[in-house]
Amino acid sequence: MDNATLTKPTPYTNSPADLANTCKKNEQICHEIAQLSALDKSLINLLQHGLPVCERPFAQIANELGSSEAVVIQHLTELKESRVLSRFGPMFDAVYLGGAFTLAALAVPDEDFDKVTEQVNSFEQIAHNYRRTHRFNMWFVIATEEADEIASVISAIEEKTGLTVLNTPKLKEFYVGLYLPV
Repeated sequence: MDNATLTKPTPYTNSPADLANTCKKNEQICHEIAQLSALDKSLINLLQHGLPVCERPFAQIANELGSSEAVVIQHLTELKESRVLSRFGPMFDAVYLGGAFTLAALAVPDEDFDKVTEQVNSFEQIAHNYRRTHRFNMWFVIATEEADEIASVISAIEEKTGLTVLNTPKLKEFYVGLYLPV
């Protein structure tokens, strides 16, 4: 079977070998599999529950993990630089700060995807931007300081890209409490 006939990722058992094999068959949706140390895994697991609010949070984390502050900071820097961590920082709820956010999508022609990605990401209000295998193949979050700014950002994106934005604002909030142990 060639790559053009694959419509869904091949099922795998979560082993690195199976995942690597799946990625080879579906290169457009996979990345290189990171080799994580025991400390990297412990850091990722611990920090999913939050960062200590204290004068030296990385020293406190290091103490909990039997390491040093410098080593913890070094590992977090490497995890960020290698893109294992896509971001490291606080999460704010824009609504409680007087702002707003919405999930938006574009149907981008494949040949224009990279150009449109740069155009969309040039807006400071874009928080996340993901490629999907769907007619609407670019999904992104717009976060603004004021609620009425969402419409103007959408208009500006449409003007810059020449594409129509699908706006899917939140109707109801659900707390998931996502934790992905490594």
